[in-house]
Amino acid sequence: MVEQLPFTALLNRLFAGPVTALLHALGVHVENPAAPMSNAFAMEVLVFLLLTLFFVIVRSRLSVEKPGGLQHTMELFHEFVVDQSHEIIGHGSEIFTSFLVTLGLFILGCNLIGLVPEFESPTASPVVPLGCALVAFFYYHYHGFRRQGVGKYLLHFAGPMPVLAPLMIPIEIASHLARVLSLTIRLFANMFAGDMVTLVFFSLVPVAVPVLFLGLHVGVSLLQAYIFVLLTMVYLAGAVAEEH
Repeated sequence: MVEQLPFTALLNRLFAGPVTALLHALGVHVENPAAPMSNAFAMEVLVFLLLTLFFVIVRSRLSVEKPGGLQHTMELFHEFVVDQSHEIIGHGSEIFTSFLVTLGLFILGCNLIGLVPEFESPTASPVVPLGCALVAFFYYHYHGFRRQGVGKYLLHFAGPMPVLAPLMIPIEIASHLARVLSLTIRLFANMFAGDMVTLVFFSLVPVAVPVLFLGLHVGVSLLQAYIFVLLTMVYLAGAVAEEH
């Protein structure tokens, strides 16, 4: 049995009853009704709460005349996402900015929170990267249908030649499903490996050397969040491209 983190134990102590009742209503079997929430779920909730607080703080400090360092940092991050999405998706990419920024910050927060004692990275559990991948999957398909229309969007699964449609349709479906697997495994594997390496070196050499791996973990966290958002942009570009 996996040991509960302090925050997980707190959530289970406060909300175990309602959560268990909800899961039973949905037909989900709960092995331990007294602790239905896992560490990964608890860490997701914590990241969500911290991001909400962060957004409130940023919003309260917005200023045209005297912008602070936090505002400058967020403006740079926002502009970076806007520039990247415009370069990859093209005209009209601005409508995706809020989703892409939120997705990037959420994944980054999930990656980095494992550096804090008594916490762990929820992205080191496969269910969390899978959830993010499914959100990205449904999001870009939704905008594909919205931009192209149902019929026109579905036609691109058939390929450029009608005679090849029976071959192209299953290939395209498998390709899109593989995107979910690719996003999930890439994020999960890198964060899981990063956590394991850091833990091993902390247990062997508790001073100095692990700090280097903490820096490496931060770099991997930033890189994986960027790659996830970048690939989501690529999928969005394919879904809303007019040539479809």
